[in-house]
Amino acid sequence: MENTINGLHHITAIAGGAKKNYDFYTRVLGLRMVKKTVNFDDPQTYHLYYGDEVGTPGTILTFFPWEGITAGRRGARQVTEIGYSVPKGSLDFWLKRFEDNKVLYNKPAEKFGEQYLTVLDPDGLKLELIVSKTADTRLPWETAEVKAENATRGFHNITITTNKIDATAKILTDVFGYRLLEQHVNRFRFITDAVDNAAIVDLVEVAGEVAGHVAGGSVHHVAFRVKNEEVLMQYREKIAALGLHITDKIDRNYFYSLYFREPGGVLFELATDNPGFSVDESVAELGSGLKLPAQYEKMRGELEKSLPSLV
Repeated sequence: MENTINGLHHITAIAGGAKKNYDFYTRVLGLRMVKKTVNFDDPQTYHLYYGDEVGTPGTILTFFPWEGITAGRRGARQVTEIGYSVPKGSLDFWLKRFEDNKVLYNKPAEKFGEQYLTVLDPDGLKLELIVSKTADTRLPWETAEVKAENATRGFHNITITTNKIDATAKILTDVFGYRLLEQHVNRFRFITDAVDNAAIVDLVEVAGEVAGHVAGGSVHHVAFRVKNEEVLMQYREKIAALGLHITDKIDRNYFYSLYFREPGGVLFELATDNPGFSVDESVAELGSGLKLPAQYEKMRGELEKSLPSLV
């Protein structure tokens, strides 16, 4: 397992407002705020991380909330759906919860033999709550309103929409070690056997689909999980050998990263398990304070005044 891609690490999306984003994901969806920090390239903007109790890779959804950003458009060359695993029998709970909170959703449907419920977050990001065919034993984060019997377990899958799947599929199979599990019409499901959860990538091929526009309510990038920096750099060599441009190693405080754009146009990241989210605050305190990259500590007073309140 050590020298493999271990499924999904995190997904980063764009929001239009920090408070409504925080309210939806912590209160309505019942995720934990794992880390409250700022965008490395734009410290006047939050980088908010949501996940399980400790921020386990495969549960982490993060956002850049740019106040007032225009709405994005789903289309080709994009991650267009984020699938969360939920327990069997929980969809009625979620239907009522979304109805009570005036959240946009579709009636439950089925694909690949799994029931799922589609919901849009406040910015139009498309989420799916999926009852997996295989038991998901990950421990959930509980809140006063979302208890363990209904709570999300972390990611089930992502969906990438593309005009032609071949080049993207080749990255998944030949570089990342995924295999084609099944196909239904133009949806191709790939899975890695390295991990039990957050292991699925769906590719949807739509030849005539116009390229999407990444803005509010869009996925910015998807990160795949590796054990440590040694494995990370092994993958850098593999990807560079294909002639794809890949960044140098970047320290993101809670993991180390590489970025490259796969041939289908989606920005991929590789991210390490180490050092994790408890490197600068205890597990009990995760997400409670504003944590800043070292280069922005001198701006703390200014940022604490200018960043939007989440409460």
